[in-house]
Amino acid sequence: MTTATHALNAPAHPVPNRPNLVSVGTIVWLSSEVMFFAALFAMYFTLRAALPELWATETAKLNVPFALMNTIILVLSSVTCQFGVWAAERHKPRRSGGLFQFKEWGMVEWFVLTFIMGAIFVSVQAFEYVELVHHGISLSSHAYGSAFYLTTGFHGIHVAGGLIAFLLIIGRAFLARNFGQFEETGAIVVSYYWHFVDVVWIALFAIIYFLK
Repeated sequence: MTTATHALNAPAHPVPNRPNLVSVGTIVWLSSEVMFFAALFAMYFTLRAALPELWATETAKLNVPFALMNTIILVLSSVTCQFGVWAAERHKPRRSGGLFQFKEWGMVEWFVLTFIMGAIFVSVQAFEYVELVHHGISLSSHAYGSAFYLTTGFHGIHVAGGLIAFLLIIGRAFLARNFGQFEETGAIVVSYYWHFVDVVWIALFAIIYFLK
């Protein structure tokens, strides 16, 4: 075999599989968010250790079954979000079958369902705030009220930010002429954020509603 033939049969130089910079940047940013919520957790535990009697009195006013139902809704929204990501990875923006043929749903349908569930979570949390205010727990009432509303309130703001992101991704899917890598990356990045929000809430729920 000649040298020229060897050259023709030689494998091409492999293209390095570089990570998506947007995804990496999102993960780095979420790492900073972990530190932010860690500070809130530290504040909560510090006040709880200093005022155990106040915590024992005020946590008894929490509606645990109500909050558990809301938690289940948020956790399930993370599942529907992931189904939307898988549809985006198949470059399937919208459904190809009937509305109740879930196997034929695209990213838009799964993300719309996720948005609805997230909106329900925020609405239920707002209703819970109203009920707690009626029971004398407000942001300025005492240390427990401040700790409760700061931790859950900042989380609620993050959920609202995720809902806005879903609307942007859904809108982009409708405007895109060819649904491709750009739209897929956007869906994946939003899913990272939404899963993070879910994990933080599970920790908050366990600490605030069960760790009494």
